[in-house]
Amino acid sequence: MNEETLQAYVPYFKAIVAIVTIVYFGYIFLNRKKFKAANVAALSAVMAGLVTAMTMVVRIPIPASQGYLNFGDIMIMLTAVLFGPLIGGFAGGVGSALADLLGYPSWALFTLVIKGSEGIVVGYLSKGDASYARILVATTLGGAVMVIGYVSVAYLLYGPAGAIGEFYNDIVQAVSGIIIGGGLGYVLKKRLGNII
Repeated sequence: MNEETLQAYVPYFKAIVAIVTIVYFGYIFLNRKKFKAANVAALSAVMAGLVTAMTMVVRIPIPASQGYLNFGDIMIMLTAVLFGPLIGGFAGGVGSALADLLGYPSWALFTLVIKGSEGIVVGYLSKGDASYARILVATTLGGAVMVIGYVSVAYLLYGPAGAIGEFYNDIVQAVSGIIIGGGLGYVLKKRLGNII
């Protein structure tokens, strides 16, 4: 990715950020009554904690975007594949935002929306008795949502250098989530069936 490529997409960056925000908060709002079930609330909280922990285990700073490389996407994708879009979206957004609050607070709100949307996309597309191909597509699209969301925000906040640094960082995170989180999710789902 280079600066010329980024310039071509500048008009879309604000729209992307707005659409992802509306999708995330809209989905959580429409499903808010499901959080009244004790098992959904408890599982959402536990998985959000695991996402936070996994995000904080490895933190490699990226100076150009003032962000960091982490492997929380593995846990987000695993959670979403196993438990669906609501728990995946909540755990992905809240868990990742909590990790940001503990070290990179300027990214916390963006992370809440972007990682939460990633969890919703992966969970929605892989729910039910999903084949490996379907889970692969779900995690790939979820990873794409994450990469596009972060690159858009990094460009708006830090310009081309920040967006390019963020792009390569997020590709590593997405690929690790797809391979490890999606692969492990597929294996566990086959053995355990639909958990919720």
